[in-house]
Amino acid sequence: MSLFSLNIVKIRLFLSNFTSLVDKKSISTYMYNHIYEKTYVIFMETLSFFKAMADDTRLKVLMLLSLKGELCVCDLQNALEISQPKVSRHLAELRRNELLVDERRAKWVYYKLNPAMPAWMNDIISTSSQNSHQYLEDCLSRLNSDCSNC
Repeated sequence: MSLFSLNIVKIRLFLSNFTSLVDKKSISTYMYNHIYEKTYVIFMETLSFFKAMADDTRLKVLMLLSLKGELCVCDLQNALEISQPKVSRHLAELRRNELLVDERRAKWVYYKLNPAMPAWMNDIISTSSQNSHQYLEDCLSRLNSDCSNC
């Protein structure tokens, strides 16, 4: 008996035990909805990930954090040569998509890639950052200079 057939037998046995409580149709509808909702969540997670990476600033932020590990807002502001509100807006979007986590230390907020991020997302970001030194060259040179604000 195949593994698939064995699982079908287990499901039928499970359903037969609960026929007096709930009809089979509602249980199968519940199972279908649960699978559909989980697939939908994975799809939306994938879509929001690629939408976040479609913006030049957010892509550079993710790649810089992949290379450096952790950076404060002023580091990113200097590296990207954009204003603090603009950096914060992009960081908020990345946090909303659960790609970043933050930690407040005194008056500065430090960001790093979310350790709970799925491995495939982390692989895309790290591979892209390791193979895009020319794309990040200016940002990295500005990042390596001292941040006098911190």
